[in-house]
Amino acid sequence: MKILYIVPSYKPAYVYGGPIESVAKLCEGIAEAGNEVHVYTTTANGATELPVNVNEEVNVDGVLVTYFKRITKDHTHLSPALWRQLRKTVKQYDLVHIQSWWNPLVVYAAYICYKKGVKFIVSPRGMLSNYIINSGQSAAKKLIHNTVGKSTLGKSYFHATADTEYKECEEIIPGWKGFVIPNILSLPNVEIKPADNVVFTMIFMSRIHPKKGIELLMEAISRLSFNVLLKIAGSGDDAYIEELKSLAEKLGITSKIEWLGWQNREQKFTELMNADLFVLTSYNENFANVVVESLHMGTAVLVSHDVALSSFVAKENMGWVTSLQMESILSKIDEAHRDKTKRLRIREEGRTTIAKVFAEKKLINDYIREYRKIL
Repeated sequence: MKILYIVPSYKPAYVYGGPIESVAKLCEGIAEAGNEVHVYTTTANGATELPVNVNEEVNVDGVLVTYFKRITKDHTHLSPALWRQLRKTVKQYDLVHIQSWWNPLVVYAAYICYKKGVKFIVSPRGMLSNYIINSGQSAAKKLIHNTVGKSTLGKSYFHATADTEYKECEEIIPGWKGFVIPNILSLPNVEIKPADNVVFTMIFMSRIHPKKGIELLMEAISRLSFNVLLKIAGSGDDAYIEELKSLAEKLGITSKIEWLGWQNREQKFTELMNADLFVLTSYNENFANVVVESLHMGTAVLVSHDVALSSFVAKENMGWVTSLQMESILSKIDEAHRDKTKRLRIREEGRTTIAKVFAEKKLINDYIREYRKIL
């Protein structure tokens, strides 16, 4: 098969976190399986641009990638050059797989595929949940959805990374056909060492954004009966981070929070391993690569019901699942603190469980099977 992936950003733009790694692993895995894989992307790298040649196809770990200049420096990633090239070449491909939704780059790319009569898949990556549609520029999203988005998506197939996202997609567009396959992750083969913390240490590691429920964690910390340290790792809007720091001061928990900032790959896995508990009380979370990464490093997780992997955590007994009610969060953190036996079991069994459920070769074969069914 000759497959084209369209994604707003691609490695080495690791500033965007987990999706960059999982999309790259998918592309590389499909290529390694004997398929011809191309990527159209932009030079996006946060507020800056990647130091790459534009409009030239380059081999990036077995994947033929073309980076196009973007004319905006924000999340819209507008790239007329990418659209022009797509219109010229799209019919050369057996299948197009588009990653993400809402930003104009991919919405118009999907429209081009539709008008050219090419079979295409859209991976919304959590962007089609009711929470996302109704929060942050909801009027613009609804306008896009009602004018071009809904009709264009209806001509595509969708890929969901979890059962919850699959159900959301079916609700948004009744009759929309799709499939569920988890993200493919690059996990290090490093020795797991026991956490040795004087104080019970929790870690939040994700994009620092209002939907992540960090305020809930802060309030919980202020009400716990035992001492705790919360490490917060990740990047986000500076103004919002200052709001969180002000809240911590107001709650009197400044000394109980350590701000780590953005972590590179090596730092990330080390910090996850060294924590007693990973915490993510999101209001909405599509997949959360970091849940898998934490368990791979032997660290138990506490997630909200609104994290798509919460059903996996519960089924495999890999941690604790909470509602977003404060009493539930407090209760589950207390359980995790007291149940050292369970945390030690997860440290011993977590990696084996992850290898069983998220084996890369199996997932690549699943993708290829679904691609062929569409063709």
